Amino acid sequence: MLIVGVMAILALALISIAYGATVIPLSDVLRALAHAAGLSDTAVQGPVGKIIVDLRLPRVILAICVGAGLGIIGALLQTVTRNDLADPFLFGLSNGAAAGAVSVITIIGDRFGIWTLPIAAFSGGMLAAIVVLMLVRRVQGQGPERLILAGLAVSFLFAALTNYMVFAGDQRAAHSVMFWTLGGLGLARWENLPLALVGLAAILIYALYNHRNLDALLAGENTAESLGVRVTRIRNTVFIVCAFSTAIFVSVAGVIGFVGLMIPHIARRFSGQLHAGLIVTCALLGATLILLSDLAARLLLAPQELPIGIVTSSIGAFFVVTVLLRKRPG
Repeated sequence: MLIVGVMAILALALISIAYGATVIPLSDVLRALAHAAGLSDTAVQGPVGKIIVDLRLPRVILAICVGAGLGIIGALLQTVTRNDLADPFLFGLSNGAAAGAVSVITIIGDRFGIWTLPIAAFSGGMLAAIVVLMLVRRVQGQGPERLILAGLAVSFLFAALTNYMVFAGDQRAAHSVMFWTLGGLGLARWENLPLALVGLAAILIYALYNHRNLDALLAGENTAESLGVRVTRIRNTVFIVCAFSTAIFVSVAGVIGFVGLMIPHIARRFSGQLHAGLIVTCALLGATLILLSDLAARLLLAPQELPIGIVTSSIGAFFVVTVLLRKRPG
């Protein structure tokens, strides 16, 4: 599975670089990549080389980071809440980050250069996570159902705040807001790729390091406690790490829905329930899904670019309907 997944991602990466508003021969793609990596002295002349190395290659790397990260986040949130529908949307993390970014687009303005939007989105996502945890601590018990209810409340709150800012702000920015809140990889640049890599590294390292504790949670909270797992502590820590990575991903790619919900369900069919294999499989499938979705988003209305969230939401709706039909009684 690992080898097949990596090969599929590499193949999709090459196709994503070659195809777009301008179709580039695969031979030119390979030659430009080899020259950029220092493996060849022959460069691709003209603007084609810049399109490959400076525009499409960063976009492909960002797609892989965001897709892999969101897939892992969904798996972790579904485990600690024991809710098959858990994803960053459910807990207000995406809406919090979206509110931060929309405040920049409609009200605050570009005050810190290219980092204004990422900083604002990251701050909004982390603020949403802090509010959720504060609400959970204020009520008796800290079970997963409390976390879900608090997350839903915060999600609706930040969604309302976002809609208010869109309505009250500069109406000329409405198109930018709509495109950004539906997700897109158009902001991919070599300058902000380290940010996406930090988000992926944080969630991947944490998940792999704690995979045995996460496996214990599958047997139930009482069993996990008897095995020495501090359930409340690990649930809160997972939520914070997921919030951190989600805020980073939203800050560079906007709000891309349904990835965290779908991917863990598909991954379990290949890897089973245990997290060591599940995490790697979620990363591979998440990266594959975003690469495919971004390719579709660029080709369906070419030369215009469709927000990637429309593609993933369409796939997600079909996925949920399929799951419901398979589980119907009789």
